[in-house]
Amino acid sequence: MSSLLELNVSALTLDDLQLLHAGEHAISLPERAYDAIAASYAVVAKAAAGNEPVYGVNTGFGKLASKRISREDLATLQLNLIRSHSVGVGEPMAPAVVRLILAIKAASLARGHSGVRQIVVDTLIAAYNAGLVPYIPSQGSVGASGDLAPLSHMTLALLGEGEVLKDGVRRPASEALKNAGITPLVLEAKEGLALINGTQVSTALALHALLTFEPVLESALVVGAMTVDATRGSDGPFDPRIHEVRGQPGQIDVAKYYRTLLSGSVIRKSHEENDDRVQDPYCLRCQPQVIGACLDQLRHAALVLVREANAVTDNPLVFAETGELVSGGNFHAEPVALAADAMAVAIAEVGAIAERRIAMLIDTAVSRLPAFLTPDAGLNSGFMIAHVTAASLASENKSLAHPASVDSLPTSANQEDHVSMATFAARRLQPMIENTAHILGIELLAAAQGIDFLRPLTSSAALESAHGLLRESCPFVGEDRYLAPDIKRAADLVKHGALSRVFRALPDASKLPPLWIPV
Repeated sequence: MSSLLELNVSALTLDDLQLLHAGEHAISLPERAYDAIAASYAVVAKAAAGNEPVYGVNTGFGKLASKRISREDLATLQLNLIRSHSVGVGEPMAPAVVRLILAIKAASLARGHSGVRQIVVDTLIAAYNAGLVPYIPSQGSVGASGDLAPLSHMTLALLGEGEVLKDGVRRPASEALKNAGITPLVLEAKEGLALINGTQVSTALALHALLTFEPVLESALVVGAMTVDATRGSDGPFDPRIHEVRGQPGQIDVAKYYRTLLSGSVIRKSHEENDDRVQDPYCLRCQPQVIGACLDQLRHAALVLVREANAVTDNPLVFAETGELVSGGNFHAEPVALAADAMAVAIAEVGAIAERRIAMLIDTAVSRLPAFLTPDAGLNSGFMIAHVTAASLASENKSLAHPASVDSLPTSANQEDHVSMATFAARRLQPMIENTAHILGIELLAAAQGIDFLRPLTSSAALESAHGLLRESCPFVGEDRYLAPDIKRAADLVKHGALSRVFRALPDASKLPPLWIPV
């Protein structure tokens, strides 16, 4: 980690979160945070020394909140909480997700409403800076009362009792902490509860999806524009006047992206005056309306997730100015669940309209290209079954897009009787992104094939650049060959930023509206 990023407590931006996700900077706390941490800890220390029952300080948890705990057992209470709640199952969370969890948990506790000592926040930051990745199983949270199981696994590692991932291998956390020069954390009153109560896991998973979908969405714009040219579609539907009279901001921006991507296309010029088709199919003509609506949903989700990344979401909360501990329900992750569900629908729709464009490309009656995009249809099947793969992935995404937030199973003997399912809502986005990237990879291959049939005519400079990137590793399909490796290589261009860089290098790119409105 080459440079230092100060956690701007309560004011982290999406750009900050992207840097935390990448893990290329060490992090630190601003000096002003330490006074707030100390003031809130003093309130908890006073409650722990007193005789009044205070939830999470000297009582049991959940349905056991009426059980009083003796003063000499308060530290054991917190340790037992972490041990008993470390019950996750499934594959471990990705290192980028875990980095976000550590960082935004530290930022939340540093706001001074959680009653923990400075050493708790410092240990989270030290683990992040040392590149430690606590082993956190991905399943086991219902998104209220906080992400209890996954955050318990994170905390267990900080105590030296859990595990970390090192080079993909599970290792004892005690060994990793020692090698990093970090003293295992010893919990005091309320600190275990403060660490595991909260929405940081579901928020980090949803942010991970937002950030990993960004290059896929930019690629979708490039590939969708390529298909317009490959099928000799019209750029008339991208006329700014159409979109201004509707007034939907995402639609207006997406139409501008398409106009810029198609600007200078010789293919378009060649059929501008003698095209007998009155209107293109919806999958071409309505791209601003469909992708623009998806963009509006994703932009709203980004706003919600940035707010949540800056939030205090444990319970009870400390208000040092009055010396009160107040019980509430900020750990309920409904905002994250609804945002993740909206993201799921948007991701599915980006893939769904791409699948329709592939279907149009291989249909000679609509595309006016050779059937199934092969020079010798019959002897060769061309892209016939590649489209079937795209259809299967689009259909799979439809099932995955079912809202998670509408489901709720009561837990903790009905004490926690309505839960958000936010953690699954966010976690299921990754396979959906993977599916959509593969659909777009297939469309990229098909659109490039279509453009090759129109040679010597050329597309715009931007789209020729995208075509050239593909042809570096995936040649024209003149006759049937093993196509799965080509699909993988094309999907990698979609996922890993190559096509995204084409989008970001558009002429006057700085004058184009940003994909995510700054938040």
